[in-house]
Amino acid sequence: MISETIGLIGLGGMGQGLAKNLLLNGARLLVSDLDPAKVAIAVERGAVECANAAEMAAQVDVLAICVTTAEAEQSIVLGKGGALAAMRPGSVLLDHTTVSAEHVDIMRAACEEAGIDYAEAPMTRTPAHADRGEVNVLFGGSETLLERLRPVFDAYAENIFHVGPAGHAIRLKLIHNFISFANVAAFCEGFALAAKEGLDMTKVIGIISAAGGKSGMMDLYGELTLRRDFTPHMSLANAQKDVRYYAEWLERAGLPGFMAQSVHQTYALASILGHGEEGCTAVIKAYEDLSGVIAQLPDTESA
Repeated sequence: MISETIGLIGLGGMGQGLAKNLLLNGARLLVSDLDPAKVAIAVERGAVECANAAEMAAQVDVLAICVTTAEAEQSIVLGKGGALAAMRPGSVLLDHTTVSAEHVDIMRAACEEAGIDYAEAPMTRTPAHADRGEVNVLFGGSETLLERLRPVFDAYAENIFHVGPAGHAIRLKLIHNFISFANVAAFCEGFALAAKEGLDMTKVIGIISAAGGKSGMMDLYGELTLRRDFTPHMSLANAQKDVRYYAEWLERAGLPGFMAQSVHQTYALASILGHGEEGCTAVIKAYEDLSGVIAQLPDTESA
């Protein structure tokens, strides 16, 4: 059972699953989201709706944030009438948003000044895993803070990885996401070229998946891409955002970012062409728009 009162801001693809499993594990949960329909689902399951972030922050022991961008989170937490000013000393700001490395450093400093514990805990896996209570949590912070939050994480996480001090978890998450989305961009580009040149797409994916081109992202999304299934388990717009954060961090670190910029611009182009709300592998549609050839398995209808 979870003894502390939890607040959750953000009931999107991941947040809805977190809310569901917190409630199933007996948490007293307060929720907020811009979409009233998502709030209604959580309330029906037993959550309490809050009108704004400050109202929620004043009532909870742990305030979890699971929104889309660092910019949105900073507005919610640090902006005028924001949550941080209303939080009680000794409470925890639990940051589940995939943000920038710079954002984590800003939030940690602001929380320390306010007497609030800051816990960075970006997640991996998909909304389906969140719904089943099987996300991976990457935790950055002290062992003491991790033990305090472990009952919360146990409600919705299959694996909890203590990455290191605050700041390390988001950095590892951004590296992970860059490698993942670079892989998606690479196999989409290869698939598009194979289709343009008239290769047998069944053999293309079969042979690549049995050799060095095999990867976790290929296993997840390779065949789905060629079946024209672009369900946004991870949206293309979110992939673009994560790669942008990675590229900006790489530049601040003084390292060249040739690959990072190339991958980011590939996703940016697909987003500009109108595919941002589709799944991340819809990046292939940017190549198809240029080639005029659809990459698909022979028994698949075009979409």
